[in-house]
Amino acid sequence: MHIKGVGMTKFDYSQKPWWQHVFEATMEALEDSRMKISEIDAIVLTDISSSSGGEHQTHKTSLLSDLFKTNVPIIETPSVCSGGGVAVWVANRLGFKNILVLSGEKLVDGPNEMISDWIMSAAERVIEQTEGLLFPVQNALVWQQYIKKHQASMDDLALIAFKNHQNAVLNPKAYYYQRPVSLEEIKKSPVVASPFRLMDCSLSVNGGAAVILSSEKTDVEIIGSGFATDYLLTFGRENIDHFRATRMAAKQAFEQAKMKPQDINVVEIHDAFTSVELLSYEDLGFAETGKGAELIRSGRVSLDGDLPINPSGGLKAKGHPISVTGLAQIYEVVNQLRGKCGKRQVKPIPKTGLCHNIGGTGGSVTVHILKKTI
Repeated sequence: MHIKGVGMTKFDYSQKPWWQHVFEATMEALEDSRMKISEIDAIVLTDISSSSGGEHQTHKTSLLSDLFKTNVPIIETPSVCSGGGVAVWVANRLGFKNILVLSGEKLVDGPNEMISDWIMSAAERVIEQTEGLLFPVQNALVWQQYIKKHQASMDDLALIAFKNHQNAVLNPKAYYYQRPVSLEEIKKSPVVASPFRLMDCSLSVNGGAAVILSSEKTDVEIIGSGFATDYLLTFGRENIDHFRATRMAAKQAFEQAKMKPQDINVVEIHDAFTSVELLSYEDLGFAETGKGAELIRSGRVSLDGDLPINPSGGLKAKGHPISVTGLAQIYEVVNQLRGKCGKRQVKPIPKTGLCHNIGGTGGSVTVHILKKTI
């Protein structure tokens, strides 16, 4: 499938209902594609299944029918943090001419304890969480296993956070737009789950994004689409210092695209934690196992490097509204391929891009490879 249009709201803490985020992102995508909603043949929605605040309307597909005044098939595909990528993977295989893929989340609108509980529904409830294994703790333990085998340090993770914050400063739709954060501030931020600091963790925000796929040829095509899952019990996996699902999804996508990692010009990685970005350098094939730290140390993954990663600011500094993230990654890469990213534009304008979206602690992963065709 080709991509006709993309749209995205600013990521922030505004208290708009989820459907308003959806509506604003969709209007931008329709304008971008020069289409009307009446030309859409099907809609794929992704969201977290538990609505927040006073929005306990679970029949969201019918609400969208009302919102857009349409009677086309509307499919809901919740898959926690990988929801956006999974929705694109599904839409790419449905067979309709024009498909609208969308998500909107009002994630942050209550006490931290409540929001954390919603987010943690993406992890195992009975065995791991009763032992205190929240997502920062899980990922800190994965990182500890990694550094037992390989040469990497918290200084490397601080450089990843700093890079992504530098990029977000240039992104008008990122939460940290025009709000620089110094490397010293990152290194001195409070410890959350040792050795992770606050600035090693992504930012929960509200927002929406939309992508229009089409069987008609456009300037950007999805040439590789991979999807894999892994056990819910993180510590029941054979190896826990890497995400097998990322490696499997990447293999599928690269084989479909008939490409290799070195053919990719720009990347959006699911940096829910700074360690996940570093591990993903290796899982996606951009570095050999154990050599991921060399990419951030050398500057190769910076905006002016030969493999810019997370030019949007990533989940770390752009923000992470759960289901929306995978679509926001598509939004960024499409605009990079079109040369429309202003001060954060990768140069020369890239011809290929990759989007990597994770659900949970490596429990479900999609990888999409996009190519500029015109």
